[in-house]
Amino acid sequence: MAVDTSDPAFIAALIEKEKRSKSLGLPRLVPAVFLLLVYLVPFYYLFVTVFKSTDEYLNSGVLDLPRSLSPFVDNVVQAWTMADMGRAAFNSLSYGLLGAALAVGLAAAAAFGLTRLRLRSANAWFMLIFAGTLFPFQMYLVPLFFGYQRLGLINSWFGMLLIYTAICIPFPLLVLRNAFSSIGREIDEAARIEGASEWRVFRSMIVPNAKGPLIALFLLQFTFIWNDLLFSSILANGPQVRSIMTALQSLQGTYASSGPNVVVTASLISSIPTVLLFVFLRKHFMSGLQLAGN
Repeated sequence: MAVDTSDPAFIAALIEKEKRSKSLGLPRLVPAVFLLLVYLVPFYYLFVTVFKSTDEYLNSGVLDLPRSLSPFVDNVVQAWTMADMGRAAFNSLSYGLLGAALAVGLAAAAAFGLTRLRLRSANAWFMLIFAGTLFPFQMYLVPLFFGYQRLGLINSWFGMLLIYTAICIPFPLLVLRNAFSSIGREIDEAARIEGASEWRVFRSMIVPNAKGPLIALFLLQFTFIWNDLLFSSILANGPQVRSIMTALQSLQGTYASSGPNVVVTASLISSIPTVLLFVFLRKHFMSGLQLAGN
C-alpha cells in the first residue's frame, strides 16, 4: 500500500519522530562531550606548558595560558642538550628500525615454514616460540642481566638490538601465521611447477600478498621498541647506548635540574617519530589490521 507523503498526518508523525530522536540523543551527547573535554585536558596541559619558562610555570597556574611563545625554543634547546637527546634518538631509531625489521622478517620466515612447508610438529614449534609471551618481561630481567654481564653485552648497541629482536618475534609470528594460512596454496603450487625455489615463493608470492600485515606489525614493534624503558634502563643506561626513554628519564628525579616545562617539552619531542610513522603509513596500517583480523 502506497503512503501519501503529502498527508498532514504523515508529516506530523515525521516531525514528532524527529523531535523524539533529538530528545533521546541529548542524554547521550552530554556524557560524550564531557568525556571529550576530559580527554583533551592533558593535551591542553602539554601545549600550554611547552610555551612557559621555568619561572612562569612555577609562579602561575598549571593550566594558565602562557604569556609568550618564545620560551618554547629555549625549552627545546635545554631538553636536547641536557639529556643528549640527539644521540639517544639516534640509538632508539636504530634499535626500532633494525629490531622491528629483523623481528618481522624472522617471524615471516618462521610463519612461512610453519604454514606452507608442511613441517612436522609445526604446532609444537609455534607454541615453543610463542611461549615467550606467556610470562611478564620482568621475569626475564635477572637471568638476562647476569647473562649479558657474562657475555659483555651490558651497555652495548648489539646487545640491545639482540634483545629487542628476540622479544618482538612471537607476536608477529602469531599474526603472520594466520595471515599466511589464509593465502591459497594454489599460488605456491603454480610457482613450484614453474621451477621457483622456496625462497622465491616466499619472497615473490607470499610476502607481496601480506604487505599490509607486515607494515602494521613493523609499526607496532617499532613503537614498542621506541617507547621501551624497562630493558633500556637495565641493560643500556650508559650515555653512548641509552635510548630516548632513558634519556627522558634522566631529566626527572632527585638530582635533575630541569623544570617540568623542559621535561614536558622533551616528552613532546620524543613522541614525534612514532606520530610521523603512523601519519605516513596509516593507510597500510589500517589495511594490515583488517587483513590480520580476518
